[in-house]
Amino acid sequence: MQEQLSASERLKALTDQLEQGVSDIFQSGQYAAYLTAMSKFHHYSFGNAMLIFMQCPNASHVAGYHDWKRKFGRQVKRGEHGITILAPCPYRRREEVEETAPDGSTATTIQLVQRVGFRTVTVFDVSQTEGKPLPELVHKLTGGVVDYERITEAISHLSPYPISIEAFPGAAYGCCNFVEQRILVQPDMSQVQTIKTMIHEVSHAKLHALKEDAVSGENRSEQRSSREVEAESVAYVVCQHFGIDTSDYSFGYVAGWSRGKDLSQLKTSLERIRDTAAELIDSIDPPKELSPPVQEKPAQKRRNARGKRNQPDRLSR
Repeated sequence: MQEQLSASERLKALTDQLEQGVSDIFQSGQYAAYLTAMSKFHHYSFGNAMLIFMQCPNASHVAGYHDWKRKFGRQVKRGEHGITILAPCPYRRREEVEETAPDGSTATTIQLVQRVGFRTVTVFDVSQTEGKPLPELVHKLTGGVVDYERITEAISHLSPYPISIEAFPGAAYGCCNFVEQRILVQPDMSQVQTIKTMIHEVSHAKLHALKEDAVSGENRSEQRSSREVEAESVAYVVCQHFGIDTSDYSFGYVAGWSRGKDLSQLKTSLERIRDTAAELIDSIDPPKELSPPVQEKPAQKRRNARGKRNQPDRLSR
């Protein structure tokens, strides 16, 4: 009984830590660091990606003690403290289930029902291990964008709206028009800027369906700000996964966006960012089918030139 209680206490402590971390993550540059971690752990749930970052901010690849040994030929170093995350723990239990017969009568029976609980498990980052070298996990890339055409084709294929490379009025680099259901991307930009802009606008199309509502003024401006930051955060995570660093551009855009948001709002945005980024990464880069891009360091970075639009049917970046 004591052992079960201890496990329960550990689980509660970890979930409490997770809730606190959602708020803390937006303070003094932590948001940028968390999105970088998210790009490395896009297959993990939102909660576990957060827990990994909170306990080991520089983690790049994690696995269990025995997996490091069996699958990778590496040993956890003596004295290393593991990273605690949550693992699903399915179980079955007998419950009363009410069933309705074709004649409309109901009857209650006792059935075995599948449920899912959670337990704490320990993993270790590659930096906490030694042994056989691993394949390069994060590509620090220079030079041109390799497979640029294939990557842009993959983004176009997964986009809910058709994407056109064509000039349009204003200073924004891209525009998602919900009324016309199409995406426009300015021509004659660098390959890196074009890829980032496409991902940003596709994120709008996936996340922010046009809603006819009565919000106006301050409320509409706040809603628009949150949507723009969600889309730019997704673009940052996806680009970071492929070794394209857009931090100078992206984080000038998202600075201070969380002010005034409560915990539920912050958590909802982070979950939406994580889920959308994971979907895009897996669609753009299926296993063994697409090489990661290589970024050439531009001689001069294009400055943030967001157009100021107030139309509710257009989100631009």
